[in-house]
Amino acid sequence: MTEKDIKPIPKYILRMIEREDKKEYPQPSKQLRFYAYLTKYRGELVKVTVAVKHYRKKLYCKAVAWHGVHSPVCFVKDLEYCYCGSMGFRVGWYGEGIQKERRWYERGVCWAKDRYYDPWAVLVNPSFVDKFPEYTYSAYRLYHGDKLLKYLRLYELYPQLEMLMKSGLGMYYDSITILKRIGTDKAFCKWLIRNKQELTASPFPLYVETVMQAYKTGQSCKEIQAFLSRKKCFEREMDYKPIRRLFRGQKLKEFFRYIDEQKITPRLYLDYLKACEHLQLDMSLPQNRLPHDFMRWHDIRIDQYATAQAKASEAAKRDLKKAFGEVAQKYSALQHDKRSAFICIIAKTPADLVREGEFLHHCVGRMNYDQKMIREDSLIFFVRLKAQPDTPLVTVEYSLHTHKILQCYGEHDHKPSDDILHYVNKVWLPYANKHLKQIQTAA
Repeated sequence: MTEKDIKPIPKYILRMIEREDKKEYPQPSKQLRFYAYLTKYRGELVKVTVAVKHYRKKLYCKAVAWHGVHSPVCFVKDLEYCYCGSMGFRVGWYGEGIQKERRWYERGVCWAKDRYYDPWAVLVNPSFVDKFPEYTYSAYRLYHGDKLLKYLRLYELYPQLEMLMKSGLGMYYDSITILKRIGTDKAFCKWLIRNKQELTASPFPLYVETVMQAYKTGQSCKEIQAFLSRKKCFEREMDYKPIRRLFRGQKLKEFFRYIDEQKITPRLYLDYLKACEHLQLDMSLPQNRLPHDFMRWHDIRIDQYATAQAKASEAAKRDLKKAFGEVAQKYSALQHDKRSAFICIIAKTPADLVREGEFLHHCVGRMNYDQKMIREDSLIFFVRLKAQPDTPLVTVEYSLHTHKILQCYGEHDHKPSDDILHYVNKVWLPYANKHLKQIQTAA
């Protein structure tokens, strides 16, 4: 495909686009949308993308992108890829008389990177593929995505794609790992067909890693997927890096099984681990790494850690109190006491953390949450009944980096009631984020 091959949109295609558009937009709409049709240039299958919109009740159509199945680049006209606008694209309509000034990207036909200028579009003539004998056995009719050319390119490289689609496993069509394995391992093909029900039970495709592990190990896909999902979620939390360092690779399964048996949270274990590391305990020993009675040993180590911390100088304590108070004052606007049975107040001194922790029997006052406050990594807030403002109820840790709640626990690290969670997540959090933005803007 070359620029010289580009031709006007055929009239019968325009009629097809108009019929398709009327189904989706019975009434004229100024909204930008895209349709596509297939054609042939110099023996090559080409997809032409057409931009459509109504202006003064008249339907305007213009070809804006041309993608060849074998072309490394595409051609675009009056089309701009952006992070805003309809579906991430802008279209110039100067030539159609819709706008008064020519946009900077309205510069005629030019080449562009294929993957950036391929907006989602309804394909009006998919059966045009039948004109190409090389795709007779491509099973393209079983493909329901909007990247048909990508699908056909994969088919040319991996003809085994036909088997994958006809086996009802089309959700894995773009997995090179699976396609390559199908082409070289007949046992894998039989395994896929034999385990089709399990592979397609989820509304979303399983991880390719899940599929390959299940085939190699004989484990259930459900079990592997559950572990990998939990692992991926766990790995996104930067705070858990010390735990990941201690439980590398498959040892993470041991950790998940342990916290489930002990009915504790990863963050509670993290507090324990930090205390143990501060006390320079050997965490390679099973009795330290996975104590039989976690809560008992958690409290012991936390107390030992607190004792060690208490040996700090009085001067350091005064500096801590001053710095803590300055941070609390800086973010005092995030406190909330309006139109609710609950209020949310910020911890003003390290002593507030200690009192809160002792009353609710958790470690907010015995770990390094005061240092997090001073570094402005996170803030500690207390949720209380408006009628009982001095009685601890729920403690909240709020991240200043992600603007999200890291922890929200009541007595003995128990989950708060639904009405408290609703107040924290739906009332206080949006309020806090709004005022935090104002503080950061002013700074």
